[in-house]
Amino acid sequence: MLFVAGGRVPNVDWFREVASGRKIFCVDKGIELCRACKLVPSFLIGDFDSADDYSVAWARTENVPVEQYPADKDLTDTQLALRRAAEIFGEHVALVTGCFDGRFDHLFSTAFTCAAIERRVVLADEREIIFFVKGGESVDVQFFRKPLAVSLLPMSTTCAGVTIKNVRWELDGVTLIQALPYAVSNRVAGDKISVGVGHGTLAVYFCFAE
Repeated sequence: MLFVAGGRVPNVDWFREVASGRKIFCVDKGIELCRACKLVPSFLIGDFDSADDYSVAWARTENVPVEQYPADKDLTDTQLALRRAAEIFGEHVALVTGCFDGRFDHLFSTAFTCAAIERRVVLADEREIIFFVKGGESVDVQFFRKPLAVSLLPMSTTCAGVTIKNVRWELDGVTLIQALPYAVSNRVAGDKISVGVGHGTLAVYFCFAE
C-alpha cells in the first residue's frame, strides 16, 4: 500500500511508477498530488486543514471513501492513516511518500511511529529513503543508483550488535546509542551493502540528492 502525505511532493514520474499496482491511501494534502496525476486513491483521511477544497471535492466525486477528523485530536493524520489502513485493508507492507522536507516534528513523529509498528514500512521519495531493521534481522540492499550517503539511526534507546558491510567505515557488532547518533554520512563502497542489528530497532537512511 502507498501512503501519500502532505510534505515534499515527490517527482511525478517516480510517483506514478511506485503507485502502479498499489492501493493508494491519501493523507490530507496528499490528495492534491493524486488529483494532479489523475490517480484515484482507495481512501482519503485527515482533518483537511491543508488540503485544498477542490481536491477533497474531486475525491468525493470519484466515490473515494473519505474520513474527516477534527483538527484538535491526539493522533497525527499519518498515524490515523496507518491505523485505519491496517483495520480496513490489513496490509503488512507500507510505502509512505510525501513525508520529507516539511516540518521536523511531523517527520520525527512519522519515523518513530513507523519504527514501532509491526508492519514493514518504508519512507521514500526519489531523494531520500528510510527503512527499519529490527533485532535479529539482517538486510542486503542492492542499489540501482548509488546514494550520496548512508546513515544508521537508533530508533530504540540502544541498538546492539550493529553491523554494516561494503561501506567506507564498516561496523561489526557495535552498540549505537540514540542519545549520540554518530553513524551518519557513511559512503557506499559498491552496488550493495549489508546491514544487521542484534537488539533494538535501527533506521537505515539513504540520501540520493543534496
